[in-house]
This record gives sequence, structure tokens and C-alpha cells, in this order.
Amino acid sequence: MGIISKETKYSILNSSAFSLIVYWLLSLYAMTVRVRFENVEAVEEHIARGGRLIFSSWHQRFFGGFYLPRAFRKIICIMISQSRDGTFIANVVQRIGWAPLRGSSTHGGREALEGMIAGVTKYQMGGHIVDGPTGPARIIKPGLISIAQKTGAVICPTYVFYENPWIAKSWDRFMIPKPFSRVLLRFDPFIPVPPEMTPEEFERLRRRVEETMIEEYRKADKFFDA
Repeated sequence: MGIISKETKYSILNSSAFSLIVYWLLSLYAMTVRVRFENVEAVEEHIARGGRLIFSSWHQRFFGGFYLPRAFRKIICIMISQSRDGTFIANVVQRIGWAPLRGSSTHGGREALEGMIAGVTKYQMGGHIVDGPTGPARIIKPGLISIAQKTGAVICPTYVFYENPWIAKSWDRFMIPKPFSRVLLRFDPFIPVPPEMTPEEFERLRRRVEETMIEEYRKADKFFDA
């Protein structure tokens, strides 16, 4: 009975009808949140010149990704876990405007990396949850640097600040903005990635991006307290 119950759950969860319902509920919910963007113009100009770009973000602030495809009116690719739960997430984010590519650092890693390289090349923009899907929190995995290196994309650290979020008791303390609160999405100056690096240079760049994001969140997370 337990197996049947589990199979039934995933049959409903991964159905097109259920993902459509969730999408519309999320859309209605998102309309209650007041969203502000900073430095959108720099991203638009880079893309207009034919450049490629990867938005890097913590898993904790993943909800803010709901607004990105709408902000730029372009499809953005993103890596989604190959798990059954990931299928549900992929179905929903595709309706939002993302192009989900299946895989993660723990399952189908090589295929996912190749998929993201192809996706960033095709769509010019990719989103990367740099400490997902299971952490450790705020530790950037090497895939971000590899994708940028293989595609010629710049890295754009992307920060999501919530005025008044709910905070889950999960490994990353996942945040969801409360209705009628404010959200800020900020796109930081781009970090270029050389096409050729020694292992030491690769690691220094990975740590530079990681330390930059940790420090910027530390300084700016009190934005709405001002």
C-alpha cells in the first residue's frame, strides 16, 4: 500500500494539470509582492551585444527566480534535479519562463553540465543555484565556473532581499516573502571567467565568487531595515 500511495502521489504531483494549478496559484501570490530590480540595464546591454551571462544565486533565495524571465522577457535556462520532486519543479518553472535542464551535481552531473553549456549557448542567459540541491549552504560548487568557462559567459552574482520572509527549518533556511511585502533583486557587476586556467586559478576564482556573495549578502541583507 505504501508503494501504491507513493506512486499515486507522484502521478498527481507530476501531472500537467497539477503543475498548471500550482503555476496560477504562484502567479496570484507573486502579484501580492512588490518587486524592485537594480542594474537590469547592464544585463540587457550585455545580452543585446551578443554576450552570455549566468545568474548565480543561493538556493535559499530561489523563490526570487519567479520574477527573472518576466523581468527580461526572455527564456533563461536552469538546472533542475533529476529526482521525482525535480520533475514537478521543472514542470512549474517551465510555465514561468525558464528552460529546465535535468540533472544536478549529485545525479547526472556530467549530462547536466553539458546541458547547461548548450543551454547558455542557445539562450544567452542561465540561472545557477550554486549551492544546490542539498548544500552545504553558501558553498559554491565548481559547475558554475566550468559552465562560464565553456560558454564564454560572465558570472552575474544575483541577490534577492526580502522585507519580511517566512524562513523554513531546512538545510539552507529557505525563504519565502510574505504577501504584500517588498522584494529587491539586484544584479551585481559581472565577473569574467578566462577560457584557460590552472587548477589553482580555477579554485581562486571559485572562492572569489563565493566570498563576494557571502560578503555582499552580509552587508546588504539589512536593506529593508534602513
